[in-house]
Amino acid sequence: MPLPSPLPAAPAGGRDPRRGQRRRAAALPLLAGLALAWAPLAASAQTVLERAISSGELVMVGTTDVPPLMSLDAKGQPVGYGVEVGKRIDAELQAVLGGKVRIRFVPVANTAAMIDAVANGGAGLACGVPFSWEREMAVDFSLPIGLSGLRLLTTSAGLDGSASSLQGRRIGVVQGSLGATALPSLQPAAKAVSFNSLDAAFVALQRGQVDGLLGDSISLAGLSQTRQLKGARLLPSEPYSSYGVGCILPQNNSDFENIVNLAIAKLQTAYLEGRPDAIAAVDPWIGPTGVLGIPASQVRTFFQINLINLEPLLLAPPAAPKPAP
Repeated sequence: MPLPSPLPAAPAGGRDPRRGQRRRAAALPLLAGLALAWAPLAASAQTVLERAISSGELVMVGTTDVPPLMSLDAKGQPVGYGVEVGKRIDAELQAVLGGKVRIRFVPVANTAAMIDAVANGGAGLACGVPFSWEREMAVDFSLPIGLSGLRLLTTSAGLDGSASSLQGRRIGVVQGSLGATALPSLQPAAKAVSFNSLDAAFVALQRGQVDGLLGDSISLAGLSQTRQLKGARLLPSEPYSSYGVGCILPQNNSDFENIVNLAIAKLQTAYLEGRPDAIAAVDPWIGPTGVLGIPASQVRTFFQINLINLEPLLLAPPAAPKPAP
């Protein structure tokens, strides 16, 4: 399934997720452009870009049950913030490689499958993946595209978000997720109920088969809002743990990593400059008009911090108002 078209012209958690950004800054040009040629790519083993040039496409994998990061619209097309970031990367790829490569989206069951596909070379990209040390051992992370945390979604009045309240409770987790990894240490006496997908876990919560779901805050809040789960609460008020969310790519592909990071940096800079195309790519998903209703000021603060850690942030001046007729 290709990414939705037409693609816009400019857009279509230990190591911190920013580890190595100063190293990347030396390789990541200022936002004026990117002088990258694919001819000098390493000849020893095929890189992501070499395989993409040979086939004419680059596979991007993702789950389709994690709004607002990624889901399917009424026509069965992938939509969400992760897709919008993918469109920007697709546009950057075309600019760098002269239109030789397009991104093709392939759905997978869960985050673990996304990571396996990228780590094993079956895919070149996935966006909207929570950072962890263990995942960093298998794939490389891009610049963060957002922040999230590990929390509990529940409709049970007996759960208050404390670790002690989870004792003896049936807690749903998705296979290979951060929630599945964290639950044994958070509350060893909790009864973990494993599911192959977040959608299956959410249905079990709706039916009362589990007392709560432990997982990514953005995904849980998005599902709760879009499916109108009555009495749903996200606990605790502060996540059990916080982490960056980014795109992942196979390890040791610095040429492609530079393209991915540049596309993300351009999107975030354009948002800070108030460009309508960037606002339309962010706000309906993770901004003030999205299901989470995050204020634009908080989105701007995150983007500013993210970019300032890379290089001096030079924003274009706002456009002068048009004279009244």
